[in-house]
Amino acid sequence: MSEKNREGKRTARDRLAEERQKQKAAEKRRRALIVSASVLGVLGLAAVIGVAAANAGKDDADTAGPVVAPSGAKGEDSLVIPVGDVGAKPTLTVWEDFRCPACKSFEDAYRSTIHELTEAGKLKVEYHLATLIDGNMGGSGSRKAANAAACAQNEGRFPAYHDVLFENQPAETNDDFASDAKLLDLARKVDGLDTSAFRTCVKDGTHDSWVVKSNEAFQKGGFGGTPSVFLNGASIYPDQTMTPAKLKQMVEEKAKE
Repeated sequence: MSEKNREGKRTARDRLAEERQKQKAAEKRRRALIVSASVLGVLGLAAVIGVAAANAGKDDADTAGPVVAPSGAKGEDSLVIPVGDVGAKPTLTVWEDFRCPACKSFEDAYRSTIHELTEAGKLKVEYHLATLIDGNMGGSGSRKAANAAACAQNEGRFPAYHDVLFENQPAETNDDFASDAKLLDLARKVDGLDTSAFRTCVKDGTHDSWVVKSNEAFQKGGFGGTPSVFLNGASIYPDQTMTPAKLKQMVEEKAKE
């Protein structure tokens, strides 16, 4: 292996490790805020709860309606968007949030390898969409981007649009994905996606309630955060030695079993 390749892999691992630490720090800050709120006086606590309830009600109103799964969704409650050959033995299960910086780092490092394996029929991927950053940072960009990705699934363009969203991810504190115009503009980067049906699906929030249900499954799953990545049920994201080359080797070995 050349020194350049070794450095590239080291850098990718460093970026992923850094994002993991940032996510852990953000979660600690969130827990600290919750603890601080718990020691407020009764009146102050009531005010905090009142504001939270008002915001929660608004979000519920925004996503009220029937749960409409995107075309081809699989699994329990049709919450999985599948990519790749359904007959492939190795299965990569990925929980992601389109606003999540650590998810972007994972995608940037592993995107080409995952595409190579799925296109070769050696791997199938099961994508689950979460809205963790909306909850932590406020806003609705995670939900709206997930809805748009589900709309892209209806058009048979989920993988390409999924990649475009991560490649054009705004800063974590920037809720750009809450804008329909932004999501529709990015769709023009994907051949065949900018259709009337797609635009209507995005603007109407057709799959908003489905996204909410998917995030509820994420919350109930007890995952440490996003991304959460599993190969045939075994968690691989926390593995500090994991690289695209190692993932490829693991998949190819499991494909022969």
